[in-house]
Parts: sequence; C-alpha cells; structure tokens
Amino acid sequence: MGQAKALRLVFGVLGNIFSFLIPFFFAIFLMNFCFLYGLPFISPNNYLFSAINGTGVVIESVYVLIFLVYAPKKEKGKIMALLFVILAIFSTVALVSIFALKQEKKRQFFCGLAATIFSIIMYASPLSIMVCINLFSLN
Repeated sequence: MGQAKALRLVFGVLGNIFSFLIPFFFAIFLMNFCFLYGLPFISPNNYLFSAINGTGVVIESVYVLIFLVYAPKKEKGKIMALLFVILAIFSTVALVSIFALKQEKKRQFFCGLAATIFSIIMYASPLSIMVCINLFSLN
C-alpha cells in the first residue's frame, strides 16, 4: 500500500506542476515520445502510429509558430524557454534510448514508459485544476 501512496503522490505533484504549463506544448512533448516509440528502430511494424503522431507534431508545431508570431514580446521569451526545455528533455530521452540501450525490447520499454508517463500526466493534469477549483468553492 505504501508504493501506491507514493505513486499517487508523485503523479499528483507532477500533474499540478504540468497543469500550469501551456497544454499545446505538452501535447507536442507527448506526440514526440509517441512518434519516437513508433519508429522502426524502436518498435518495428508501427508505421501508422508514427505517421499519426508525426502528423500531430507537425500540426501542433504550426499552432505554436502561429502563437509565437502573435504573442507579446514578454510571452515569446517564456514560450521559447519552455519549448527549449521540452526539446532538451525529449532529445535526452531519444539519445539515451538510441545509443545506450542496445536491445530492442529495452528500447521499446524505455520509450513506451516515457510516453505512458507523459500521457498520464498530460491527461490527468486538468483534473488537478478541477480539484483546486472545488477546494476554493468550498471556502
């Protein structure tokens, strides 16, 4: 039971942290991990998975570029910093999975685990805002 409480705490804290991030940046983050997972050298015969998530990355990137064009100057710096952090984390995970993990099963597990964790965080983070709103409405 202690492990379940620890996992609940970790995902709760991470959900609260990521709920304040801009959602479309986190969507790009998740789609990049799913795209990486579907590539032939990570998990063979997963071309449709890569195609769908690669298309999603392109669409979300266009959305971010449009946002950056019309965003105020102060916001552009924050967004660019956030985009840099997201790409740095993704690049680190991708490079570790490609160069450090030699067995295909280990690469699949590592990339799949990263995609699963960030998927849970992305889809659960709005729920943490609902809890905060609920707590404020009780006061």
